[in-house]
Amino acid sequence: MKKFTLSVLAVDDEDAYIEALVSLLTGAGHTVDTASDGVEAINKLQNSSFDLVLLDVNLPRVSGTEVLEFIRQQHLPTEVVMATAVSETRVAVQCIKMGAYDYLTKPYSGDELEAVIKRIGEKRRLVLENSALKSTLSRFELSGTLIGQNSKFVEVLNLASKVAPSDSPILIEGPSGSGKELVAHFIHKNSKRGNNQFLALNCASMPENLLESELFGHERGAFTGAGGIKHGLVEIVDGGTLFLDEIGEIGLGLQPKLLRWLQTGEFRRVGGNRNMSSDVRIISATNKVLREEVDRKSFREDLFFRLNVITLTLPSLRDRKEDIPLLADHFIRKKTPAGKTVSIDPAALELMQTYDWPGNVRELENVLERAMILSSGDRIRAEDIAIPVSRHSSSQQSGEIDSSKTLGQAEPLSEIERRHIEGVLSLVNWNKKTAAKILGISLKTLYTKIHFHQIKEAGGE
Repeated sequence: MKKFTLSVLAVDDEDAYIEALVSLLTGAGHTVDTASDGVEAINKLQNSSFDLVLLDVNLPRVSGTEVLEFIRQQHLPTEVVMATAVSETRVAVQCIKMGAYDYLTKPYSGDELEAVIKRIGEKRRLVLENSALKSTLSRFELSGTLIGQNSKFVEVLNLASKVAPSDSPILIEGPSGSGKELVAHFIHKNSKRGNNQFLALNCASMPENLLESELFGHERGAFTGAGGIKHGLVEIVDGGTLFLDEIGEIGLGLQPKLLRWLQTGEFRRVGGNRNMSSDVRIISATNKVLREEVDRKSFREDLFFRLNVITLTLPSLRDRKEDIPLLADHFIRKKTPAGKTVSIDPAALELMQTYDWPGNVRELENVLERAMILSSGDRIRAEDIAIPVSRHSSSQQSGEIDSSKTLGQAEPLSEIERRHIEGVLSLVNWNKKTAAKILGISLKTLYTKIHFHQIKEAGGE
């Protein structure tokens, strides 16, 4: 289990006692600041954040009990351990009721102090993991299943399996909706960090100043509305994997800070003056060509090379149409209520394979979800599949529509209508109900137009 190092404020008016505390705590890897009275302690609490305050009950000017009361009134996210004399046990119990984490009776040993700090570190770990869980649950549910038998897709997964055990940064390229986050999750689960946190952040979803706060956290009062300390994702996911989607959207002002963290593991919260560190594996993704963004001076070259140690390029769904039946079956089973069975007509699958899917796998899932809602019965038919005819594969249309004829040429409108209807009918294998739905006309109107234009099915009479 990872050992947490804490930032500690030690408050006591005995110099020898403070020196011994500083030596003991820094020797254990913790960072320590000191104060000799209650006023100094409050001033430091207003200007810096601490994970733990070791607070003597009897302090000059302002007592330890008053400092504890200030901490709780300000809702500071710090744990407080009171130091008391044997005769002050009743006061120590009262401090516990006021919100102190624990108390130690002077003189206490280094082992006693370390045992309390260990419990506080474990509590902090659970708090961070709870924050990570809430962040994960607020996002859409990952299926964790990568579906496909296309050779390019399988090649990407094989490469992902090989690089997963390393800690090297990975850049996943591919169009929107092609499954980049699923691949990132697959890499994480097959890495040595697989039992730790996986968090994802869309870098295009917020302005630069908020993105910095989301990544690195902020201190209380860092900006308007920052009422308390916020733990950044790089802190929350310490020991795990952070997936940065749309990495090409990060502004030039934030890029140097991200680069420094990637190089050293060190960061500062927004508004903070204390260096912190975290051990996180970075997987980033983009639907842009980052090399071109570097050439346009909108993305730092040194950051690009830092992220681009290993590159995986996902094919679009248009380039892996043989996977559509597998994906369709997966999504239908995923969205079908328990105890119910939903199937899909071969004609509907054939129609889906004529479409270029500019939204990729995400669009396919959405279209199938809509079809399941609108279909009558337990069978999805071609007429339930809502896809625009204008985005059907040109290769499917070229054999049936005269490509030498284009809009804007001197040609009767009726001829354009005839060719368009003929092309749609050919596209759906003369399923007239589906063709009428695509054309946006009634079935009766379609029959009228077929008769008027004398359109005949190939091979028919």
